[in-house]
Amino acid sequence: MSLKQRLSQCELTIGSWITLGHPSIAEIMASAGFDWLVLDAEHSVLELSEIQTLIQVLDGRQCPAIVRLTSNHPDQIKRVMDAGATGVMVPMIKSAEDATAAVSSVYYPPSGNRGVGLARAQGYGASFPAYRQWLQDNAVVIVMIEHIEAVKNIDAILAVANVDAYIIGPYDLSGSMGRPGELDHPDVQAAIEQVLLAGLRHRKAGGIHVIEPDHALLQQRIQEGFTFLGYSLDIRMLDSLCRTHLQTIKASS
Repeated sequence: MSLKQRLSQCELTIGSWITLGHPSIAEIMASAGFDWLVLDAEHSVLELSEIQTLIQVLDGRQCPAIVRLTSNHPDQIKRVMDAGATGVMVPMIKSAEDATAAVSSVYYPPSGNRGVGLARAQGYGASFPAYRQWLQDNAVVIVMIEHIEAVKNIDAILAVANVDAYIIGPYDLSGSMGRPGELDHPDVQAAIEQVLLAGLRHRKAGGIHVIEPDHALLQQRIQEGFTFLGYSLDIRMLDSLCRTHLQTIKASS
């Protein structure tokens, strides 16, 4: 079953974030069994050529590659999709119009307005018809809900066709409410709850990113009703594991 189908059924999926460009990182994480992996172009130094290499690695492991963009720009969406991405994660979606623009940049006419190019996704020109069908059946669009304006417009955003899932950016959301980093503040928690309930009404897979590798917090989010879970990221898992092991070693020596 494709990731798009799993999202349409609100099936639980667990992924993670890649910010380091070495192919071995992607290979290790894909082999670990994540349901999808995000290649983070927004808050890392990954370049497009590195992103394509990482997509190739993830394809080899049959792990869907989602590219987190720097902005909702059609040129960037077109290029990462042409590189072979399974889909995109689009930041700062604040309205139905923003969501519609993102979807349109992923799909060819008549479903969208993406320009046609012949690159890796299209078999370097040898398989455009097959890719066009693959796109309709498999491409995923994840909208990032990370501003209070998005919360106000959440029903309209989630009603846009071919928005496959959402993911909350709690830090930016709290910042847009004048409470940066105060994730436990009642107003911030109420906004998160409002988005979660809207997702349940629209039967859209709902996500949130558990930044630290914390099993208990991940389980808490699952119990709350989120089904599109980002579990930590490469640098936090590496840092956490190193620190924990060294603290244990030093404490026992």
